[in-house]
Amino acid sequence: MHTLRMSRITISPRIRMTPFHESTVAAGLSDLTVYNKMVLPTSYGDLKAEYDRLINGVALWDVSAERQVEVSGPDADACVQYLTSRDLGKQKEGQGYYVAMCDHAGRILNDPVLLKLSGNRYWFSLADSDMLYWCRAIAAEKGFDVEVCEPDVSPLALQGPKAEDLVAELFGEHIRDLRYFGFIETDLDGIPLVLCRSGWSKQGGFELFLQDGSRGNELYQKVLTAGEKYDIGPGAPNHVERVESALLSWGGDTTPESNPFESGMGRFVHTDTDVDYIGKEALQAIVANGGPERLLCGLIVEDETVDAWPLPARTPVRHNGEEVGTMSAIVHSHRMDKTIALAQVRRDLVEQGEVVQVEGPAGQASATITSLPFL
Repeated sequence: MHTLRMSRITISPRIRMTPFHESTVAAGLSDLTVYNKMVLPTSYGDLKAEYDRLINGVALWDVSAERQVEVSGPDADACVQYLTSRDLGKQKEGQGYYVAMCDHAGRILNDPVLLKLSGNRYWFSLADSDMLYWCRAIAAEKGFDVEVCEPDVSPLALQGPKAEDLVAELFGEHIRDLRYFGFIETDLDGIPLVLCRSGWSKQGGFELFLQDGSRGNELYQKVLTAGEKYDIGPGAPNHVERVESALLSWGGDTTPESNPFESGMGRFVHTDTDVDYIGKEALQAIVANGGPERLLCGLIVEDETVDAWPLPARTPVRHNGEEVGTMSAIVHSHRMDKTIALAQVRRDLVEQGEVVQVEGPAGQASATITSLPFL
């Protein structure tokens, strides 16, 4: 269906390879995309097997493209708070928060996990938008005494129900006590990393934030060897599981005008706090005016011809001939045995659970609005 997938990508110095690239190629890498100006593996040739491995076993993902922006220095706390629409007053060292970063009009610029490290340092673990320049510009304009940089950090993810047992074998039983988004600064046979209970799936897992890119393939092979008893195999962020779990894809599910409330992030936006941050007045105005015009929602679609690959672009959602939103993802859910989709749709239609029309792979199809997550 999607002939664009067959087009070749020309690699240049503007597109970086990952520290694990040699190992991913050896593992059978077949498909990739570009994310944060870096190669991001998307498949090893068998999407269904990669899905099954994620749901039932343990999958090894090269997610180096999940780049970090580090903010450190005397004013790091104040600077990071100003950049973030969530009150960070209770965040502790060794704890990650899911946050929204907005512009002055309340439009969402990124939805990173913010890690608070020791030594008055923070990492914004980013979705696919270039926030380094934004953070540097804001820090300079506000006169914060901080250093803003992109550190030598490249995440490697272990996802799936067997991931915890493997990570416990590698690092010790104490890792089972880590709460979600909790992390420790540690090493594996001298390879420096941050170990965090996190990852872009709802199947459980960890991310190993490698802090020495020269040792990427060494780390990959150590994990791969240790994981053999758990039937580990390669994979990539899985678009079917992420739709089933309603994990937000910034820039995919959002439009350039989207705000956090219509992107399913309302509970992470604090408008009644005393702390100041970029976009606060605009976000307060949305609340005062009754909330967002659109909401992120699920669709049960009457179409059985879904392609195995993600949509190349958002497509219209219509109700009685009127365009009322956009559909950003449509997949066949293996666990539900249904065609499901994610969309941003006019709020009144979402609240009423209306039937709408979408452009499916086979043409126009009916779809029933439903709540999220699907599973």
